Amino acid sequence: MATQASRTAGRLMLTPAVLLLFLWMIVPLGMTIYFSFLRFNLLMPGTEAFTGFENYTYFFTDPAFWPALTNTLTLVLGVLVITVVGGVALAVLLDQPMWGQGIVRILVIAPFFVMPSVSALVWKNMLMNPVNGLFAALARGLGLQPIDFFADAPLASIIAIVAWQWLPFATLILFTAMQSLDREQMEAAEMDGAGPIWRFVHLTVPHLMRAMTVVVLIQTIFLLSVFAEILVTTNGGPGTASTTLTFLVYMQSMLQFDVGLGSAGGIVAVILANIVAIFLMRMIGKNLEA
Repeated sequence: MATQASRTAGRLMLTPAVLLLFLWMIVPLGMTIYFSFLRFNLLMPGTEAFTGFENYTYFFTDPAFWPALTNTLTLVLGVLVITVVGGVALAVLLDQPMWGQGIVRILVIAPFFVMPSVSALVWKNMLMNPVNGLFAALARGLGLQPIDFFADAPLASIIAIVAWQWLPFATLILFTAMQSLDREQMEAAEMDGAGPIWRFVHLTVPHLMRAMTVVVLIQTIFLLSVFAEILVTTNGGPGTASTTLTFLVYMQSMLQFDVGLGSAGGIVAVILANIVAIFLMRMIGKNLEA
């Protein structure tokens, strides 16, 4: 009887949180699905009409859709490669005894706390500006022609900016995993004549695999919705060279005021994110069972 009463009390205490979660997530999602089946443009009030899957058909046949999908996947993959490889390298480096180790760790993690729009402005105006940016000054100092990064390599430039923001996160997770590495096992391998490369490949990397999987999962979910960096730096251009699915939805809903088409694009983006998340969760499950 007491157990039943405690269960009832627990459900009652959880009810406000569940209702809040329902109102915060399910209701907006339901409204987005509803609007995605309507012809609904804010510039033409009173012309709303049910059109079925017309918005989805138009979204998939939009000439910008496939470049946006390709750019999205390229952005996610590029940032993941840079952050995972760089995070492992920095984690191994920070794990070595050095003077001022605490200060170095704080400096490495600091970029993660900078707002995306602020870091994008810094990279655009102070580092990658082809006229008075730091990279342009270095190029002229070496007798080279400065590169207009956001015109010649817009997507690669955005990948660099986003990777710089997420590298501290990957480093923090992987460095934390490094702390649980069995030092006695490393010492035993060294005494048996194993070199540093062998120890890194056969001991360090397998030990970090679970942490790498967590980094990939969390970063992928957030990277699929990268927006501020694109808006501040390239505005999706030149043409569609740096347009992602998130930015394409923004252009259709906020710039063209087409609520129906933008809602359909948002649903497509949510479905894509869930497919990727399910795939990564299964991958994590296999790694945890190994």
